[in-house]
Amino acid sequence: MSFRERVQKEVLIIDGAMGTLLQQRGLPGGWCPEEWNLSQPEIIKEIHKLYLEAGADIITTNTFGAIGLKLADYNLADQVKEINRQAVIIAKEAARPYGAMVAGSVGPLGKFLQPLGTMTFDQAYEQFYEQCLAMVEAGVDLILFETFGDIGEMRAALIAAADAGNVPVVASFTFDETGRTFTGTDPETAAVVAERLGVAAIGVNCSVGPRQLEKVVQALTESTNLPILVSPNAGMPEIMDGKTVFRETPETMAQYAERFVTYGASILGGCCGTTPEHIQAIYGRVKKLKRKPRSKTFGLRVASRVKTVTIDPQGIPVAIGERLNPTGKKALQEEIRAGKTEITRRDALAQVQAGAEILDVNVGVGGVDQISAMERAIQAIQVLVEAPLCIDSTDPQVIEQALKLYHGKAIINSVNGEESSIETILPLAKRYGAALIGLTLDEQGIPATVQGRLEVARKLVQKTEEWGIPRQDLMLDCLVLTVSAQPEGVPQTLEAIRRVKKELGVTTSLGVSNVSFGLPNRGLINTAFFAMALYAGLDAAILNPQDERMMETLRASAVLLARDVRAEKYIAREQQAANGPQVAKPQEKLATTPLEVLYQAVLSGDKDNVVAYIDEALATGLSPMELLDKALVPGIEEVGRRYGLGIYFLPQLMMAGETMTKSFEHLRPELAKGPSKKAGTVVMATVKGDIHDIGKNIVSVMLSNHGFDVIDLGKNVPNEEIVRVAAEKNAEIIGLSALMTTTMVNMPEIIKQVKEQGLRCKVMVGGAAVTEQYAQEIGADGYAVDAVEAVNMVKKLVC
Repeated sequence: MSFRERVQKEVLIIDGAMGTLLQQRGLPGGWCPEEWNLSQPEIIKEIHKLYLEAGADIITTNTFGAIGLKLADYNLADQVKEINRQAVIIAKEAARPYGAMVAGSVGPLGKFLQPLGTMTFDQAYEQFYEQCLAMVEAGVDLILFETFGDIGEMRAALIAAADAGNVPVVASFTFDETGRTFTGTDPETAAVVAERLGVAAIGVNCSVGPRQLEKVVQALTESTNLPILVSPNAGMPEIMDGKTVFRETPETMAQYAERFVTYGASILGGCCGTTPEHIQAIYGRVKKLKRKPRSKTFGLRVASRVKTVTIDPQGIPVAIGERLNPTGKKALQEEIRAGKTEITRRDALAQVQAGAEILDVNVGVGGVDQISAMERAIQAIQVLVEAPLCIDSTDPQVIEQALKLYHGKAIINSVNGEESSIETILPLAKRYGAALIGLTLDEQGIPATVQGRLEVARKLVQKTEEWGIPRQDLMLDCLVLTVSAQPEGVPQTLEAIRRVKKELGVTTSLGVSNVSFGLPNRGLINTAFFAMALYAGLDAAILNPQDERMMETLRASAVLLARDVRAEKYIAREQQAANGPQVAKPQEKLATTPLEVLYQAVLSGDKDNVVAYIDEALATGLSPMELLDKALVPGIEEVGRRYGLGIYFLPQLMMAGETMTKSFEHLRPELAKGPSKKAGTVVMATVKGDIHDIGKNIVSVMLSNHGFDVIDLGKNVPNEEIVRVAAEKNAEIIGLSALMTTTMVNMPEIIKQVKEQGLRCKVMVGGAAVTEQYAQEIGADGYAVDAVEAVNMVKKLVC
């Protein structure tokens, strides 16, 4: 029986930690765990058997880091295929007598994709494809992507796995105690994006223990009907007698596993620190439980990295902002030609603040490289606003590039009934997990009758479902013509909306302002028609959200049509308008002075335009130090404050940091002419044996932006080298990072050497594997959970 069949019928047990048991069996610090598939296969097989004897239905291969990019750190990049192939062979030999299944374990790359990093979608895709193909060819039963914190990276991985072969795929994310991934993705958004990319199950693993994951598991089970995997750590790591230990008992892990099953989870196991004893206890507690079926109904859901928006046929209609379209906008056209994004950023923010829940993005300017223009727009907008995006283009290549770059579930605007459109757009929507706006026109143009439009609509629904795209991911636009030219067209459109909703059961959208072309006082016509369309059943409208009459019509109509139940949203909005903002989320004001422009550039992460803004500010007579003290530094401090409040997430923090870095580099020649204001010297390093450096790199950038002289030694740095450089540079601070529990034991050794040599520097520690309790136990001078806290801690320690 296959994984897909079994997971629908029973509660399955998946194994526990591999690294913990390898460490117990003598894996040297800094050695590649996956290399043991070649040199120590019997040890790997022995570990698999321990979990199988404990009751595991699924065992995972020893391949978490067996991807080219990571193996390159051990000079093993040319052995990707052999290491993964051998891992699958070992696991299948162990699993065969038990009738168990083998999951190919794939971990994240340890690099950010654009716009957060330099890695492209295609580069990430090739890495994952190579590893997944090796597993599929070796006969793996399923592929498990685990411990992913970046939804953009997960998208590339899932698409690569689908291309590698027809095997089930499980997407497992890592969430922290806030209930989000480190790039800000919530459980519902993770489920929405992964489900649409065809996964067989969705999961959560690592980072924290079972009690911290309870709300995440509940959220996942409420966000999808797919099977849910839960593999928490056995608590948080601690150090005892120089060894890493996890204190969560098998009994406690089993109790939580039972609770997770009652929520709807059906694949239970463990991550770091879990042993065969933990898995045996989980097996005894949950194996005989019945799987809880879930059959929730969801509307059309689209998502950015951090937010899901639902377009529900029974819910409040959604406003899709139309202002990022250059048609009739000379200033925006010129900006697109110039390769800039200033107006794009400004209008994106303004539309969201005015109430747009989704933004339509179009860069259709003649004579422009629209692929590059769309790249710039998508990269700028998706880290600036939470609203999901609607990709608006007639060029399939432009659409595909946008979908590669977008870290969420977008809408494609649009497909129509022409065969050429269906054959080019539907494959893109299927491959990249996008929703669609379908226009009711075909080779003969826009049908003159309601029945004609309904026939095109039926064809679009049929073709969409044939491509494996669910019906609820298609919004149909019944098209409105200019009333001044074709007055009979409006009743046709309204009746088409009614019948599409009633007969096909899909959501509807409309470009409302088309109706008023050529008429005076267009806003009045638009508003009246909008109310009529909402009464006909319109679910989403592409409109100008900064037209308050249109937004008022949307909110009031939702009440009158019983789509805003008990007028809750309407009342809340009116109370907020009467009493002022009641939430901490800031509303950006229009920047009018050079200093305000720079401040806003940092807040929005406008690294593309900040140099020009600096030059404009300097031309007014402002000094470099004034720009720093009155705009740039206050800007990055405000970003840190918002990050701490949960208003901003890691992407905004990183983009603001890059903007600051670019600012410093541009100002450095002028600043060098004045007195130095360096706040202190910090030596940063990822400890020996650890090849993960994302968190450390972010901290280094943030410290530099706050005036510290940062000496970044990189990753996998020997203890003696860290101490030597700190002494040579007379550093005030040593910052140490560790992601792996097997490498964090180097931290107390470094602290010991600092004390033995009598160095005056303080030692601060951090990283995914490190806790504040651990920092205290080893005698560290400080601990930071993230980059913002790290900056504050360093400032405190150097005072």
